[in-house]
Amino acid sequence: MNDKDLQLLPFYRFASDHISVGIHAIDRNGRTILYNEKMKNIEGLDLQDVADRSLLELFQFDQQESTLLKVLQSGEHVMNVKQTYWNRNGHEITTINDTHPVFENGELIGAVELARDVTTLERLVYQPLRRYGEPITFSVITAVSESMKQVISTAKKAAMARLSVLLVGEAGTGKDLVAEGIHYELSPPLSHFYTLYCHNSDPTILNKLKEDMIALEASTIFCERIDLLTLGMQQQLMDMVNDPTLGNHLFLASVGADPVDLIASGELLKELYYFFASMTIVVPPLRERREDIDPFVNDYFARHRVRFGSAIMGLTEEVRDIFHAYDWPGNLKEVEILLDEIASMLTVEEMVTFEMLPLHFKLKVQEMREPLKRAEDFVVQSDRDLLPLDDYLREAEMYYLQKVMGMFEGNVTKAAVALGMSRQNLQYRLRKIRK
Repeated sequence: MNDKDLQLLPFYRFASDHISVGIHAIDRNGRTILYNEKMKNIEGLDLQDVADRSLLELFQFDQQESTLLKVLQSGEHVMNVKQTYWNRNGHEITTINDTHPVFENGELIGAVELARDVTTLERLVYQPLRRYGEPITFSVITAVSESMKQVISTAKKAAMARLSVLLVGEAGTGKDLVAEGIHYELSPPLSHFYTLYCHNSDPTILNKLKEDMIALEASTIFCERIDLLTLGMQQQLMDMVNDPTLGNHLFLASVGADPVDLIASGELLKELYYFFASMTIVVPPLRERREDIDPFVNDYFARHRVRFGSAIMGLTEEVRDIFHAYDWPGNLKEVEILLDEIASMLTVEEMVTFEMLPLHFKLKVQEMREPLKRAEDFVVQSDRDLLPLDDYLREAEMYYLQKVMGMFEGNVTKAAVALGMSRQNLQYRLRKIRK
């Protein structure tokens, strides 16, 4: 290491420990060699906990699930992967990861993972899609796809028979809306719709539920994501729902994946599954029913016009095409959060244009539209066709700016400071490379 490298080392260390993304680097043997402060906060570990230890010793996932180990084996970049796992302290964490191979003199020497913590966002995604101060009935659920029409039809039959129901689907698909729709479809009706959020393994939530079950008149009790309870708590819940002295309630529940797989992996108690599965309803992800995007967006803006007196009518054709091409890993909840962000900036606009989309979403769209560039793509090799210099510089600038914006999660101000330029100059360059 030369004198200049030694001089820069404290700056690299400071940047690593203060950056807003977690950094975890491993060598070719899967041993940790870099683990910054943000990653410690995400995973609840210290450097001494991870030093010289394999990933498989630290976390409860197998080799196929670890993006770091996958990249170490393949030597290929793995981008924008959502990963949910239990850390060594027993906490469930969710991150969006970009993972890169590290080469030296053409030889793979390790891998680096950049992780954005979305655990809090995931909890937000689990919250009900209701902002309008009105009961969620099947008549207000905007869905035109055949799959969702079938979901609603089956849910109405369950309400007519007053059956316990297990709703199966990814986060943000609207399982909670279907559950509330069942409640308001009951005849005669029950007094309350009560939601037990099972994302917290605090055992006191079941004690509180027991007290409420005694105090409430006959109600609909929706146990959201029972697969996130510990098996001990699942057994406790099983005992409570089978106890006739706690009241005459109708029980609904949801899980986030195939219940058979959850049982096989030890995440779901078989007896609890049998109790709720008098009828099982699978709520499909949005990417499998894209025709539901337009009515959801139109309904959102109709409510916005009424509530705020805005002039917004919908999306331009370009933005609509983008919405239909994007996979929406967060499903309807991700659409709603994006629309909230757009709506917060509205003044007199009538249509949402591409320029009005948040930068972080534009970057996702950019990656979707164009082949992913890698650093190796900008190394001049004799067996490659050479690009005109202007084209080469433009692509290199695009690659570099996208990487920097990704590091700062789309924050133009922070990225501009890191790049040593003004915010206006960076915005100009970002607009220029997208023309």
